[in-house]
Amino acid sequence: MTTTSPAGVSESSAPAPHLAGNFAPVMDELTAYDLPVTGTIPPELTGWYLRNGPNPRDAASAHWFFGDGMVHGVRLEGGRAVSYRNRWVSTSTFTDGIRVRDAQGRPNLAAGVANTHVVRHAGRTLALVESSFPYEIDCRPGHELETVGPHDFGGRLTTAMTAHPKTCPTTGELHFFGYGRATPPYLTYHRADAQGELVVSRPVDVPASTMMHDFHLTARHVVFMDLPVVLDRNRPGLPYSWDPEYGARLGVLRRDDPYGEVRWLSIDPCYVFHSLNAHDDGEQRIVLYVSRYASLDGRGTPPCLWRWTIDLASGTVAEEQLDDQPGEFPRVDDRLAGLPARFGHVSAGESPGTGLVPGALIRYDLETGAAVRHDFGPGRTPGEAAFAPADDRPGGPGWLITYVYDVTTDTSDLVILDAEDISAGPVATIHLPQRVPYGFHGNWLPDTAG
Repeated sequence: MTTTSPAGVSESSAPAPHLAGNFAPVMDELTAYDLPVTGTIPPELTGWYLRNGPNPRDAASAHWFFGDGMVHGVRLEGGRAVSYRNRWVSTSTFTDGIRVRDAQGRPNLAAGVANTHVVRHAGRTLALVESSFPYEIDCRPGHELETVGPHDFGGRLTTAMTAHPKTCPTTGELHFFGYGRATPPYLTYHRADAQGELVVSRPVDVPASTMMHDFHLTARHVVFMDLPVVLDRNRPGLPYSWDPEYGARLGVLRRDDPYGEVRWLSIDPCYVFHSLNAHDDGEQRIVLYVSRYASLDGRGTPPCLWRWTIDLASGTVAEEQLDDQPGEFPRVDDRLAGLPARFGHVSAGESPGTGLVPGALIRYDLETGAAVRHDFGPGRTPGEAAFAPADDRPGGPGWLITYVYDVTTDTSDLVILDAEDISAGPVATIHLPQRVPYGFHGNWLPDTAG
């Protein structure tokens, strides 16, 4: 095992909730080999499980969303847990202290913390945050998780990039957007082709800068969520405030007319960080699944699974709560992104300031409404779980992979569950050399994919 630590670590006797417990950063970049395993790793799994999250190098940040990005990765090959690595994303902010805005307040899109997601498209692995350009990281042998640098699609990208792009499983296109704060346009829609070339960039007219974290993709449509968390420059920390008077609406754009009209439909005020999936239902209906918060007014209302059904003929949206179990970080088999998917899953865990809650994964049958829950046991909390397919059938068998933190031992494991029978318990538990702080999003990146 090799270890490196940066200088300048500060200590606090009373850290903020987003810097306490397993939200606290780790200060060592580790490389460990031949990890111990309880159970049997499916031999079909050869690739990387990567997950991104905030890990401030000086152990201080004004908000959980602001810490420097760190990617934690476990390499699996033929039934073995070959290695674990964690590396900071070496953005210019991390290495040189370059700020997102210059002294005149102008955005520097090559600066940022790249702390929210890690995805692969057109042969590039990208660490993402919604306030700046993505940063490419290198997963090749001998270069594992090193930072390559900012990626602006050959100079064509002139806005920030969402941390939740969508890859169309049919065309291979990458759909995404950027939202800005200073001046209109506050929203721009982008599309890159399967080869990674940026081919569409078009402004979308919205009345104000809202915190637009995610969106929806179907085979024929893109759907934006313009929700009432509005820029508030006077607010300390995260500069957005809950403002139900702003209203809430969904914007529908046809994929075959990317510069055409965006049609807006009103919904009840709410907030959504993350979509589960979306699909077309005939010619005039679009079905969306979301983890929905009743508000973001500071009262701690937990999110749960809802379905929105857009009727384009009537211009209305039917809103339906599907479950009352709290859950976030919704995922499906990504090979069905934008297509009808029968199964989806969410994680139940801890948020800054909420204290320990029963950690679980919930798997939903979106056709029948049935829900199956896997509880990890006292003091064990999972993060987001990515789907790893067992074969080439979209929606077929596979595994759910997630980091799980154990408060009693202050350690973390990588846990693999059979997606078709999560109640049976872990197929394999890979024991890691240090805890993995709670973070955001990641993916299973098999060697066989492009």
